[in-house]
Amino acid sequence: MMKLLLAAGLLSMVLIPAQALADSPFDGTWKADVSSASMPKKPDIFVLKDGVYTCQTCAPAYTIKADGTDQDVSGHPYFDTVAIKVIDDHSIQETDKKAGKTVTTTTVTVSKDGKTATFEFTDSSNSSGAPVTGKGAQKLIMAGPVGSHAVSGSWVTTSFSSFSDNGVTVTYKTDGDMLTMTSPTGQSYTAKMDGTSAPYKGDPGITTVSVKKVGANMLVETDKRGDKVVGIVRTTIDSTGASAKVSYHDSLRNRSMSWTQKKI
Repeated sequence: MMKLLLAAGLLSMVLIPAQALADSPFDGTWKADVSSASMPKKPDIFVLKDGVYTCQTCAPAYTIKADGTDQDVSGHPYFDTVAIKVIDDHSIQETDKKAGKTVTTTTVTVSKDGKTATFEFTDSSNSSGAPVTGKGAQKLIMAGPVGSHAVSGSWVTTSFSSFSDNGVTVTYKTDGDMLTMTSPTGQSYTAKMDGTSAPYKGDPGITTVSVKKVGANMLVETDKRGDKVVGIVRTTIDSTGASAKVSYHDSLRNRSMSWTQKKI
């Protein structure tokens, strides 16, 4: 299904060394508190019926044969084929590939009553190192068509039971009015904190970024693919300098989520 972007939590001010207090509040390595995440309220919609699978809320949406073979899809920077394998009446496996290389594998298992589901994924679609892995849970909002597979319907993600550290860790370093971001998965940028556009490296779905510093403790990051905004991240450091509130708006799919992060 979808890998969700997350980032970090809470730490007491007494644990922050004096030198750190003298630095920019953004400087340091931050890790997501996954348990704090407030998930998007808008559901993802999937239909699997009569051997055909449709992801209605993918951006862009696609419809393919669900016969376990690689099916071409277009308009997605992270993958160009999708294979849907029906494991049984309540489980499927999705395999995404880019240029013939597997980049994401997701297994979804729906409960016997059809009201909840669990998922497990391995995702290297935007990672130059080890893949990001995780497990989570979903809740059914509206059932799919009569006669469709149990995975069909409108689903919202309710929680993550695990998420690998490389997918929820980010490092910021300021130098004057410049901000550098690096992540274990290989993404990076160096941008002036006045909203000036700069290259975004290591992510096939993002080409440029702009960062605007608002007051002393807030950053607004706007990610673009070409001329189109794909996401907006707002990070606000609290008074301790040890934790921050982060909100993310997925502009392509019109979904928002938030979480806390902590300096490690």
